[in-house]
Amino acid sequence: MKRLWALSVLVGMAVTVGFAQSPDEEIGQGNLISQLFDTADKIVESVSGDSWAVIPALTYSPETSLGVGARAIKVFRYRPKQGVDTRPSTLPITFLYTLNQQLLFSTELSLWQPGNTGFLNARIEMADFPFKFYGIGSSPTSGEYYASRYVHFHLMYEREILKGLYMGPRFEIRREDIYRTEALGLLESGTIAGSNGQFVSGMGGVVNFDTRDNIFQPTRGVFHQAQLMLFSPAFTSDFSFAHLVLDFRKYLSITPKQVLVGQAWASLTAGSVPFQHVSMIGGSDRMRGFFEGKYRDRHALVFQSEYRINVYRNLGVVLFGSVGQVSPDLEGFGVRTFKAGGGMGIRYKLNNEGLNIRFDLGFGDQTAYYFGLNEVM
Repeated sequence: MKRLWALSVLVGMAVTVGFAQSPDEEIGQGNLISQLFDTADKIVESVSGDSWAVIPALTYSPETSLGVGARAIKVFRYRPKQGVDTRPSTLPITFLYTLNQQLLFSTELSLWQPGNTGFLNARIEMADFPFKFYGIGSSPTSGEYYASRYVHFHLMYEREILKGLYMGPRFEIRREDIYRTEALGLLESGTIAGSNGQFVSGMGGVVNFDTRDNIFQPTRGVFHQAQLMLFSPAFTSDFSFAHLVLDFRKYLSITPKQVLVGQAWASLTAGSVPFQHVSMIGGSDRMRGFFEGKYRDRHALVFQSEYRINVYRNLGVVLFGSVGQVSPDLEGFGVRTFKAGGGMGIRYKLNNEGLNIRFDLGFGDQTAYYFGLNEVM
């Protein structure tokens, strides 16, 4: 923890010096900046090691209060072969505890086969998570607290059928027990699907077109994905519903040190959908500055972009903006109902693969801070 705070201080000092210097001071202070960044790089190396990067996990929002913990990620290449270009695989591990007594553990394996001929993704998440429910729709209630314990697991495998085009099956299962609700609240009434807990399991498929030049820090290419999941009693699920997610991203290199990223994302559901699985906006991945799940309904749309600038060596800054909305039906989407957010962030590259520490400040219906690994898009 102390090492990361030292890194943050050094980065801040370097940015301040870099923007404040005059031409006459450039030569002398340039050496000082280099020395500061040399020190920061040594700190990063001591934290990361040869194959693992370890950072403190810090989160905050008005609803969840302060969250502390640790994140670690291993970056490696599976069965590397000389002359064969294979993307790096990752194994992240996260443990988080918040002052609202929320506990979360997750780990995820993303494994690229030699030559990128196949991709395996497996994730397990376990949590004891007091949370807040704002109802269904684009006009949230004042919110009510509930607490649940859940285990969530998904497994996906994609095989390359054409250059950059992948297809494959996906399996998902979630077991959740809601053990506390507010008296006279919507969840206690039992009228909300999933308010008594859930066991859902489903099968589906994924189609993915991926031409990114780097999976951590893309500067050009696209990432387009369509994912359809079917949950049914045939798979022992308590609920029967379908969930379609569309994710389209484009990366443009404006200059060697500036990249523009655009994303269009849609989540569409049908059937008897528990409230935990309806479409939601907000959180650290989509519409930073909005609390995840405050706006939820059958369908959701999000459009967001980032402008990434390399400032000096491993230090970068990001400007981002987003608009999004939820709706019970497709006809309910309209330009006037979009909610808008934006913000800025700092990046520091941990390794040559392009893995970043990121700190974002988002503004939406609240001011929120996000601290973690890797890019949002």
